[in-house]
Amino acid sequence: MSLSIDQKKAVVDEVTQVFSAAQAAVLAEYRGLTVAQITELRGAARDVGVDVRVVKNTLARRCVADSDFECLSDHFVGPVMISSSEDPVAVAKVIANFAKQHDQLKITMGAMNGDLLDASAIQALAKLPGRDELLATLVGTMAAPMNKLAQTLHAIPSQFVRTLAAVRDSRPEDQAA
Repeated sequence: MSLSIDQKKAVVDEVTQVFSAAQAAVLAEYRGLTVAQITELRGAARDVGVDVRVVKNTLARRCVADSDFECLSDHFVGPVMISSSEDPVAVAKVIANFAKQHDQLKITMGAMNGDLLDASAIQALAKLPGRDELLATLVGTMAAPMNKLAQTLHAIPSQFVRTLAAVRDSRPEDQAA
């Protein structure tokens, strides 16, 4: 069933808004996947904040016009699924992991900061630590000096108490009182 002009405009507006917030996008050919498999991919993607859509190629070209993703315009050929996210690593991980499990999904192209990414670059991006992992590492690195200071400050009185206890234990019983 064909979309009316108003429906097409709504789709273009919605996808354009998604692309305006995105940092990276990945195109993949989904020929051969079942509806259940695509639904599974969308669920996994939604859990990590990745938007997965199937949009007509002519509408997709309009969506990326005058944006950082305009370089993808020539790659909207055949049945193409568009995935985008604010986190470039998240979108690459979701699509790459799903492509490992399902041979029918073929990563064709991607874009980040106005530059095209081929399938191997997307695979390399998927191997990087995610945003949450990087934030956890940063917090751990920032907290380490404070933890070490607290341990050091706690060690001084503890060592003093242990020294007094050792001196007390080394005295004969008659002098201890």
